[in-house]
Amino acid sequence: MFFSVAASDTLIEAINDILPQTQCGQCGHLGCRPYAEAILNGAATNLCPPGGEITARRLARLVNDTPKPLDPAHMRPLLSSVARIREDECIGCTKCLQACPTDAIYGAAKRMHSVIESECNGCDLCVEPCPVDCIDLIPREDADTNRLRQAGGRP
Repeated sequence: MFFSVAASDTLIEAINDILPQTQCGQCGHLGCRPYAEAILNGAATNLCPPGGEITARRLARLVNDTPKPLDPAHMRPLLSSVARIREDECIGCTKCLQACPTDAIYGAAKRMHSVIESECNGCDLCVEPCPVDCIDLIPREDADTNRLRQAGGRP
């Protein structure tokens, strides 16, 4: 498929606009824009867990692809999770702040950090860099929120 540079840029922007902009990397790309570029170059349209089934269908429709269910290889269970910091164990290193693609973690250097749960997409990117292992991913208990997230990403 050949597109002019302007048409390619326009299509990449349209694809990127559909993606949830969580920059979580769960699709195997370094963020939403690189995934949009990969889709234009033939990557599957069903690799975005935060976007859910609705995003996969919208992406497929935009690039004239056959809609497919979310790819299980890129999925953890679709039950929505949220990061929780055990605040009494936090040393304030800021490594979780740097890793969080949605700025859901707040705090200052050498101070305890916390998570803004409504902004957390449960991507798990903050857990590994924590040197004291004080971050847990726990399932959200709101069934309605979980249902919305499974269907179409962030509510």
